[in-house]
Amino acid sequence: MIYESLPLCGGGRMVLYAPSPLSEVDAEKTFPCVVLCPGGAYAYTSGREAEPLALKFLAQGIACAVVYYTCHPGGHYPVSLLQVCEGMNMLLERAGEWHIQPDNLFVMGFSAGGHLAASVGNEWNTPAVTEKLGKSVRPRGMILCYPVITSGEFAHKGSFQNLLGDSWSEEAAAERSQEKLVNADTPPAFLWHTFSDQAVPVENSLMMAAALRRQGIPFEMHIYPQGQHGLSLCDEFVGSPVPHNAGWIDLCVKWIMDTCA
Repeated sequence: MIYESLPLCGGGRMVLYAPSPLSEVDAEKTFPCVVLCPGGAYAYTSGREAEPLALKFLAQGIACAVVYYTCHPGGHYPVSLLQVCEGMNMLLERAGEWHIQPDNLFVMGFSAGGHLAASVGNEWNTPAVTEKLGKSVRPRGMILCYPVITSGEFAHKGSFQNLLGDSWSEEAAAERSQEKLVNADTPPAFLWHTFSDQAVPVENSLMMAAALRRQGIPFEMHIYPQGQHGLSLCDEFVGSPVPHNAGWIDLCVKWIMDTCA
């Protein structure tokens, strides 16, 4: 396994977990990579949605780069967006060294991290990114896990308040409402949510899916009937076993591989 801990702009950090070729025969083998944004309402980055996922992907032959982005009060929009995009640029530049497939970089996020992943998918080529970084990478796909999406009726308002800090207002939050920002350059998506999520209502995923549909962007979505917010892998390892929902990760891995094909 290749392990690297890399600094990002604005005090962020990216930790890469990448498979290593196991023999000289496979010396040139390369792997897809998931750039993972843990949740935490833009107040912290949840450990339950970080390394456990990276190790799960690693076991399936998929590299994973966990971005520990800067949260409130030190980092407000667009700091975290720039950090993830900078990390993706870094992965592209060193793809050969890390045996990563440069055309198969996916962005993934949980809860508020799902909002951040959607922001990357929707805003990767906007001036907010390109004027700061000079270049940006379009993700091959987005993986949005019980994501914060909308600033409207079904909003998790705390996430938007932490993201915007002193700049928060209803109008500013509406500008960061991701279902409104889906466009022709937004990549395909995999989404999952639970019907009974009381913290981030399922309407967030439904509204994102509807926006993707309007733009003709393919997506796969799974809505599970039961389960609280923040389930991560839905197993005992992360402290929230919901066996019926735990299959989402296998469906996600298959979606990644099918998208890469």
